[in-house]
Amino acid sequence: MTAVGASALSPGGSPGDRVTPVAEVRGLTRRFGGVTAVDGVNLAVHAGERVAVIGPNGAGKTTLFRLIAGEMRPSEGTVTLFGRDVTKMPAHKRARLGVSRTFQVSNLFLDMPVIDNVRVAAQAGLSARHRFWWPQSDSDEVTQRSEEVLERVGLIERRNDRVADLSHGEQRQLEIAMALVTRPSFLLLDEPAAGLAMGERAMLRELLESLPRSLPYLLIEHDMSLALELADRVLCLNNGKEVAFGTPDEVRSNQAVQDVYLRRGISDVEDQ
Repeated sequence: MTAVGASALSPGGSPGDRVTPVAEVRGLTRRFGGVTAVDGVNLAVHAGERVAVIGPNGAGKTTLFRLIAGEMRPSEGTVTLFGRDVTKMPAHKRARLGVSRTFQVSNLFLDMPVIDNVRVAAQAGLSARHRFWWPQSDSDEVTQRSEEVLERVGLIERRNDRVADLSHGEQRQLEIAMALVTRPSFLLLDEPAAGLAMGERAMLRELLESLPRSLPYLLIEHDMSLALELADRVLCLNNGKEVAFGTPDEVRSNQAVQDVYLRRGISDVEDQ
């Protein structure tokens, strides 16, 4: 894929340093009636770091993601972003701090052209974000930034096509473009490989690997082999609890993780 200049992907805020985590959760717990979906999880993501959360279906990955994104509040524990306690802060205010995200289920305007989807996302971070009826040209800042990001994710040639005409993999690429165009300081990726064919997964892996290290991200992923390839550190959950947290090699060799994921062990998962 063709890389773009730093202007298109420069973080929108200060991501902090190795001392102050970009994102941190402590004792995070979420209950639904008598069911504890997330149970006392501790996690930190530092500047320049890529962290993955893995686990089988029902492990609590999506609930943890939603708690960090601000879509729901925890029953116990705290969420901190850029050194600021945001436990009670709604999702849209966390976005203004520099958090951007993708969705497990595509959240796109299917009847609109690709470029207009990215324009809408770009405008969301501008002071004139509510003035969508203003005319736009091929030379304005929003359009230029949108095209740069489409070039980055490999969709520039589809800029004028309807989103509904894109393949599932291309729609995933578009979602990432919409997340990047806001120039975030922290990126949340919710199972971006869900439903992708083998070739599409390879393209997604290349895209995520190519993102600048100045943009830390948290990846929630069911595909363990993909997560282990992309992340610096990996958290494995099961029934809402931490099973292991460490480097990909440490998690790969952890017997408890192997027992949780597949009785045959991780090696069999990676061969699939």
